[in-house]
Amino acid sequence: MNAVSTSPYLAGLLQGQPPASPLTWLNELRANAVDRVGALTVPTTRDEDWRFTDISPLTKLSFQPAQGAAHPAQGAAQLAPAAIEQWAIPEAAARLVFVDGIYAPEHSFNRAGITVENLASGISRHGAAVQAHLGRHAEFERNAFTAINTAFLHDGALILVPRDTAPAAPVHLLFIATRKHAASYPRCLVIAETGSAVTVVEDFVSLQGEAYFTSAVTEVSLAGNAEVHHVRVQRESEEAFHFANCAVSLARSSRYHSVSIALGARISRHNLAALLAAEGAECRIDGLALIGGQQLADSHTLIDHATPRGTSRQLHKCIVDGAARAVFNGNIMVRSGAQQTNSSQSSRNLLLSGKARVDTKPQLEIFADDVKCAHGATVGQLDVDEVFYLKSRGLSDTAARNLLTYAFGAEVIERIPVASLRHRLEQTVMEQTHAAAPGAARKP
Repeated sequence: MNAVSTSPYLAGLLQGQPPASPLTWLNELRANAVDRVGALTVPTTRDEDWRFTDISPLTKLSFQPAQGAAHPAQGAAQLAPAAIEQWAIPEAAARLVFVDGIYAPEHSFNRAGITVENLASGISRHGAAVQAHLGRHAEFERNAFTAINTAFLHDGALILVPRDTAPAAPVHLLFIATRKHAASYPRCLVIAETGSAVTVVEDFVSLQGEAYFTSAVTEVSLAGNAEVHHVRVQRESEEAFHFANCAVSLARSSRYHSVSIALGARISRHNLAALLAAEGAECRIDGLALIGGQQLADSHTLIDHATPRGTSRQLHKCIVDGAARAVFNGNIMVRSGAQQTNSSQSSRNLLLSGKARVDTKPQLEIFADDVKCAHGATVGQLDVDEVFYLKSRGLSDTAARNLLTYAFGAEVIERIPVASLRHRLEQTVMEQTHAAAPGAARKP
């Protein structure tokens, strides 16, 4: 990589790491991550994967690790239950709350009948399972932010779904930012054993509007015939920096469905890599970015068909207002021998102002000949004929545009399998699309 800053900036983010673990393998994993941070640099627009995403504003600010700033229970203890409940998901059978990356047991519960607990404690009770997957899917060799997160491995979410177990209610992982100029490193590990099924909601929220830094890493492992529904909602402060990396491994005939919603952050980046590692795996990825002002939202995906008879579907949408910028880079890889792959990818983007910008790059890399693959991308404004039709039915110009914009985003939100969260996000999209009307101020 080429550097816009020097590696001391990354080294500064490493300050305040957790104490050594009694587990040798975990200490070695952390140490390897620290070594990689020392060898990597901050990515710049001269790096191909970052050429549309300038993160130099991040390097101009100094962030202190939340883990080393106070007693682990102090920040969470100061939060009233009402502050937590505003983001509650009534259907959830389990909830883990993390305040500035620190586990808050007093705000957490588990009635799901599966393992849902803090990684720091669960790693001793489920050592073999955790060791087999933690740090094995989300590679940090070439990603500085994944390496930093791995160096801070301590608190995090551990979800282990036993064989042939399928809790009907979702698991809610709530990450709350409360401190300005703090850096937190949320971690999540989901292990779905053979024949199991689970719905997991990762939810990133904020109680303050100042700048802070979130670097999250999630690893999801699906055994044969397992099914995971993964909902990710990023609604951080609009002054925040949010970088996330998610790696998914699918075994034979397993099914993974992801819905990712990006609403907040000054600069956000979400990397999602799904490896279809055995025959018959199915992967569906849906995404929506709704941004305005000076926001920048970047989504990079890789769907890697490594074996035959895999299926993948991807729909990513961006609604961009003001002088905001959205980036989508989606890569479908079909490896040699991955015959009878069936894959499609669609990038659809809506610009609401003359200064809004979208850079979209859907890609296919195919090294097998018996496949069915397609991709496409559109960037444009609202269809004038559709606006005219709604106006002819009695709607004002503003109301017609608001309704069409809402419908554009709601297509993705409707795919969230948790009713209360789906309705809440639909309301958020409705409010923000109304705020995007001519002459109206955009709500945060």
